[in-house]
Amino acid sequence: MPLILVTNDDGIHAAGLATLAEALAELGEVWVIAPEREQSACGHALTLHRPVRPVEMGERRFAVNGTPSDCVNLGVLGFLPEPPVLVASGINHGGNLGDDVTYSGTVSASMEATLLGVPSIAVSLLDGGSLADAAAAARLVAMRVLVAGLPPKTLLNVNVPPQSPRGIRLARLGHRVYSDKIVEQRDPRGRSHYWLGGGEPVWAALEGTDMGAIHEGYVSVSPVQLDLTNHAAVARLADWGPALSAQLKGAGERRRQ
Repeated sequence: MPLILVTNDDGIHAAGLATLAEALAELGEVWVIAPEREQSACGHALTLHRPVRPVEMGERRFAVNGTPSDCVNLGVLGFLPEPPVLVASGINHGGNLGDDVTYSGTVSASMEATLLGVPSIAVSLLDGGSLADAAAAARLVAMRVLVAGLPPKTLLNVNVPPQSPRGIRLARLGHRVYSDKIVEQRDPRGRSHYWLGGGEPVWAALEGTDMGAIHEGYVSVSPVQLDLTNHAAVARLADWGPALSAQLKGAGERRRQ
């Protein structure tokens, strides 16, 4: 059977992790490598200043003193008996929609797998939703990925609505802006400190986006590419190269005079 790696950012004891592993068990031999504690919003962090140690928690189940990306590196680069054919990250408790994918440890685990050449999906469940619904959606998407594959350097970001889904919809990432993101308070000695993340987000246009799909009761599936280059801007700014090169050369000549 093909080997499937399951990880998350909520930690080894999260209910969503166990649910995802169980949902994919019929598709292959599932191995779980997940952080020993919650790593939400850790982004694409790697642990480079100390060793990471996997601790066996059960059959084909390991906890790691590191990040989701650490877990994927371990699994793909040699800890498992063979490389996985699929990496599935989740089921995250809470959505990972729009720009928030850049903060998400759940999505970053899938990014790391994609960078290492392994097809990957990230699955998140909005608050109040059913893990059973998320498991069903994850299994369907994983089956399609195993059969059809994914484009190079592309992962699938899956979000499941809080109500019983009406279906599955392909959607682009949305965009939202947080208001009052920094909340200032003072400690008993009068010194200022700040809480990040306050305020309600305001979404831009919803049509065609992952948030729009969720708002209408659909599971959103967003293909996310790792090439962040703005190719249109490369063409538009093409004349910058010669102009800046000439200025740099002139500055160097003036320094030598």
